[in-house]
Amino acid sequence: MHFSRQNFNIKNTQFFIIILIIIICIVVSIFFTWPVSSSSSVQSNLSSTTFFSKLKYLIPANHFNQMKIGFVKPTFTDAAYNNKFYVFYVKYTHISSKANVTKDLGLLNSKLSNRQSGTIHNVFALVHLIRDVKAVSNRTQVNILTDTDVNNGKIFGKHQSNLYNVLVLGHQEYVTQKEYDNLKQFVSNGGTMILLDGNVFYAEVKYFGNNNTISLVKGHGWAYNGKTAWKSIAERWKSETQTWVGSNYLCYICIKTFRDNPFGYLPHEEQYITNPKDVILFNYNPVELPSAPKSNVAISMYGLNYGKGKVIAFGIYSDDIIQNENFNLVFTKIIENYL
Repeated sequence: MHFSRQNFNIKNTQFFIIILIIIICIVVSIFFTWPVSSSSSVQSNLSSTTFFSKLKYLIPANHFNQMKIGFVKPTFTDAAYNNKFYVFYVKYTHISSKANVTKDLGLLNSKLSNRQSGTIHNVFALVHLIRDVKAVSNRTQVNILTDTDVNNGKIFGKHQSNLYNVLVLGHQEYVTQKEYDNLKQFVSNGGTMILLDGNVFYAEVKYFGNNNTISLVKGHGWAYNGKTAWKSIAERWKSETQTWVGSNYLCYICIKTFRDNPFGYLPHEEQYITNPKDVILFNYNPVELPSAPKSNVAISMYGLNYGKGKVIAFGIYSDDIIQNENFNLVFTKIIENYL
């Protein structure tokens, strides 16, 4: 068949017009079906009427002349990870539960550094939130504390009254008995304790102020008396923590995914709900891996009233998403409710 140049140009032009229309349709389709931004996601999931009504129930508006917030750096946990406790755990993983270990005990003692900056990823990530808190109000005083400060009672004033309105904790996996008791007293007195991370209050250590060291006492599967070590319980204060904190540690990476995940969080170390009085603020709806020790667990952001105060826990390992825009929005909203 013979085509003239004019017929060819007309058909060629029509072809390109059709291609252009197809491309425009594809672009328009992508534009209208593209997932909403994470910011929109958090608005729909976490800024709902239910979420804020529960939040205001937990934190009624207060009008402090100056609100004081303390961020507690997990310095004891940092020391435990500093080529010490975990070297011991790995070396004696397969030893009999009836055996007494008398070697390598120096690994169950660790010296705190005066310039601790975090020996493991994100161990002091919570301090990144200070900027966001200061932006909320110039009536907010923010201090950085350490586990040693809490152990020594520096969160209290005269007659054991609270010096802070809010304490923010990160990966407080290792704490002393005194620190644990002081935090519980702080909440009972009327303070608010915000738990950013899972795997909190998992093991007890002893602090020696004369040489600035810690030693394992009990938890994380071991017990140690200074002379010998043996296999023991996992979570040190499981029943007590359930009562006043409201949740317990699940395990390390035993969640496959979260059906509701506005923070883009990847499974790491989470708490699961263990107190029926917990007020669920947001349910992440986890999907457990087959290796998980429990099924159908509730992993949620929640609040729990205890004594005159309250605990607010994110239920996940928030240090991993400390710079996430949606996470920062929610954390800031919690602080704003005080103002």
